[in-house]
Amino acid sequence: MNASRPSVHPVEAPPLTEGEAHNGPRVRMKDLQGMPGTRGGLILRLCQFVFAAVSLYVMASTSDFHEATAFCYLVLAVSLQSLWSFSLAIVDIYALLVRRSLRNYIVIRLFTIGDGITSTLTFAAACASAGITVLIGNDLNKCAVNHCTRFETATAMAFISWFAMSPSFLLNFWSLASQ
Repeated sequence: MNASRPSVHPVEAPPLTEGEAHNGPRVRMKDLQGMPGTRGGLILRLCQFVFAAVSLYVMASTSDFHEATAFCYLVLAVSLQSLWSFSLAIVDIYALLVRRSLRNYIVIRLFTIGDGITSTLTFAAACASAGITVLIGNDLNKCAVNHCTRFETATAMAFISWFAMSPSFLLNFWSLASQ
């Protein structure tokens, strides 16, 4: 079978118009606030860390959180979330101090995968804990025996941490897809 093969020939760039000559060549998209290595990204990471740490502290301060698997899962998920967010906050601080962009494909890919995994785990744990909290408080009416207020507070902090994680994940995913 004799099939022809396409060949690629170099094409000359069109001449610059007068307006393009003064602006210079095209450059890559600027970093949006909220992306890694920006002040917005650092603020998001610190919010994620603070809310996850508060959720962890409130849940771990109760004496009976280990009786429900969902609460144990919440403690595990927000522990991972706080470690991940704190680590990336340190990376963001370093990038801001040395004025370095974190637009490397491998770095963005790592951040996107890590954000996706930790946000999914945090959201699932917060939903499970919310379900158990509603069961204890509304269906079983055992709030007098349990720490319902603390469980609700820890669950709310986990949800807020997830809300702070969502823009980070979406911006990283968008940056990964646009490269």
